[in-house]
Amino acid sequence: MPGRAWLLVAMALAIGSLVAWVQPAPVQAALEWRPGFVASEPWRAVSAAWLHWSPQHLIANLAGCAVVGLLGVAARLGPWDAVAWLLAWPLTQVGLLIEPSLERFGGASGVLHAGVAVAAIGMMRMRASHGRERVIGLLIGLGLIAKVAAERPLAGPPLRHWDGWNIAIAPLSHFTGLVGGTAAALLCALAARAWTRRRA
Repeated sequence: MPGRAWLLVAMALAIGSLVAWVQPAPVQAALEWRPGFVASEPWRAVSAAWLHWSPQHLIANLAGCAVVGLLGVAARLGPWDAVAWLLAWPLTQVGLLIEPSLERFGGASGVLHAGVAVAAIGMMRMRASHGRERVIGLLIGLGLIAKVAAERPLAGPPLRHWDGWNIAIAPLSHFTGLVGGTAAALLCALAARAWTRRRA
């Protein structure tokens, strides 16, 4: 099935979030992103995406997993795109090091933004015969950039309280997801091209 590997990444993000939600507080504390532990406990760069601070936070990101997962299936994204999303997953949290005052972080929204960036680039890279998908990918990419820019992630405090949310939001994670996803997508595109040439 086209997009199967991509869907597996989305499922890993969603299932991990559900499992983390029912864990006791000490286990959850070991999952959250803490910049001071980046070297000694590197798994937090992955596990932080599974940790959520409220039912609303969890439900919103589970819905995001479904949307981004189905986007990859509908766009027929390939295994290299899935690899790029996996690579962007920890990069999203590691990027938060640019803001040392963000001492704790949890949530899948940054990784979801990375997935959208990877999907957009994957669609734009499709063959010329897939003109519709390429245009949609471009529009998605531009929309993502506009959304993240409107959040002004590099200005103001790292944690913001937005209307309709019962937790503080870290828009910087959306920015690092966008950057990490773009970098991972381009890197994997080069790797895919080299692999194809080697096999030719």
